[in-house]
Amino acid sequence: MVLRSRFLGSQTIVSFLVLISCGMTYGTDSDIFCLRSIKESLQDPYNYLHSSWNFNNNTEGYICRFTGVECWHPDENRVLNLRLSNMGLKGQFPRAIRNCSSLTGLDLSINKLSGTIPGDISTLLQYVTSLDLSSNDFSGVIPVSLANCTYINDLKLDHNQLTGQIPAQLALLSRLKIFTVANNLLTGPVPSFGSQVSVSYANNPGLCGGSLGPCLVKTSKSNTTVIVGAAVGGVTVAALGIGVLMFFYARRASYKKKEEDPEGNKWARSLKGTKAIKVSIFEKSVSKMKLSDLMKATSNFSNVNIIGSGRTGTLYKAVLDDGTSLMVKRLQDSQHSEKEFRSEMATLGTVKHRNLVPLLGFCMAKKERLLVYKNMPNGNLHDQLHPADGECTLEWPIRLKIAIGAAKGLAWLHHSCNPRIIHRNISSKCILLDAEFEPKISDFGLARLMNPIDTHLSTFVNGEFGDLGYVAPEYTRTLVATPKGDVYSFGTVLLELVTGERATNVSKAPETFKGNLVEWITQLSSNSELQDAIEKTLAGKGVDDELFQFLKVACNCVSPTPKERPTMFEVYQLLRAIGGKYNFTTEDEILVPADSGYADNMDELIVAREGNN
Repeated sequence: MVLRSRFLGSQTIVSFLVLISCGMTYGTDSDIFCLRSIKESLQDPYNYLHSSWNFNNNTEGYICRFTGVECWHPDENRVLNLRLSNMGLKGQFPRAIRNCSSLTGLDLSINKLSGTIPGDISTLLQYVTSLDLSSNDFSGVIPVSLANCTYINDLKLDHNQLTGQIPAQLALLSRLKIFTVANNLLTGPVPSFGSQVSVSYANNPGLCGGSLGPCLVKTSKSNTTVIVGAAVGGVTVAALGIGVLMFFYARRASYKKKEEDPEGNKWARSLKGTKAIKVSIFEKSVSKMKLSDLMKATSNFSNVNIIGSGRTGTLYKAVLDDGTSLMVKRLQDSQHSEKEFRSEMATLGTVKHRNLVPLLGFCMAKKERLLVYKNMPNGNLHDQLHPADGECTLEWPIRLKIAIGAAKGLAWLHHSCNPRIIHRNISSKCILLDAEFEPKISDFGLARLMNPIDTHLSTFVNGEFGDLGYVAPEYTRTLVATPKGDVYSFGTVLLELVTGERATNVSKAPETFKGNLVEWITQLSSNSELQDAIEKTLAGKGVDDELFQFLKVACNCVSPTPKERPTMFEVYQLLRAIGGKYNFTTEDEILVPADSGYADNMDELIVAREGNN
């Protein structure tokens, strides 16, 4: 009951965190117009829509309470998913869906919709990740434009009256995981989907190729297959030709860029005339400095001083004249105004915790945004675990210390920081280590400085949202950040610590295995297999029980179901219990007040979680 009441009470907090972290603005009237038009265009014999979709309201988020409507945030008129399955709806595909401009999921299955699937469906559903039109009466061909829905993961068209061939271009959808066209009237060869795609072609007698067997060679009078093959071959050859030309053009452009900008810092040299701009400092212990001091300390931001790069920007090592070492981050382009940026900096400058990298100051020059941090002598956890020139030398107590400290810092962001922050980009690369290997989380709060929702969508789906090996599975469907998404990412870091494997390249897995670290761990079915996953250099040194408990905590964090994952405070408590004998923490560092509903006793915490599950 404690955890249940706490979970209900935390929903408001989670919603607030999602809202501020995604940088969304309230939806315009277009989403309301979208739903109103859909309601008017479809026959609704059972009154599912007419009884629920009441537009005589002017409160923010009222459409989010409509049957079948899921919003990005419950108090915001921006539609995320539309689930209208099994409602007996009649009519044609609702073209007004284009006005729900942030829609990522559409389910119209098990209805009586007819007509053709729009040929321009990719423009109607620009960001769709899941499309289910199964069990209707759609006829005609499968539109080739579906191949332009490059973000799509699930495409279900089964149990309709579709005819013609399956567009070969659909095989180019790199994110596609599920493709079903069973029980239609399709003919011709099936596309060459990769092994990662689950396909279903059942009850289409005219389909051939792939697992269905070879296509029969037809006579010269009926050479459609030959024509199609020639067309596909021609497209392939053309694509290869274009690819070769682009490759040589890219190489030439790269060489030209290097000749024009050998140090990779042309942007920095463009700041000439702004060197007198002062760096705004938060820490009294830091001496006053100007942009010219940062330029000198980084050799004008030369590539040789780059110590890291990621979605939020590039990190440079800086050494001042007095020998002080700092880190300077050049942020990626942001659409925030100077006033908004200063406001964000004022907030982040007050966020202080032992396990967070201190933000010492910031500087704005023209369009450039530079952040100044305290230097971390031991670099990041990723490079310590996966050194380029040898094996990792981190002993188990140090790894456990890093895990506990990082968990404490992230739990503080989730539960105690004001405002509370979802990190959204947790990985072993953003956990930095000071001279004593005390972990410090970097890049917290920077997600709000990225571009708004449309850019956020495109950067993620193009694989630029951090390292995909750390991204929670529900994010690929909803594109909504939550605290449980951070827990999943942190669980992947814990797996790295105990297995020694990379998040996206598992050396112990068979050569045929193409998944990531979480997928590899998930497929291990027995305790003995899990124990074998533990890094060999750690086992057999009297801490095997700690290692296995640690691994179980990590596995709980990466549960595919968000509700089954612990909170970050629970993760911290569980890890602290494992490392109790090492005295890494003290009682005065408890994160959450005793009256908050969290169990202070570890036995109570474990019993509560088991009861809640």
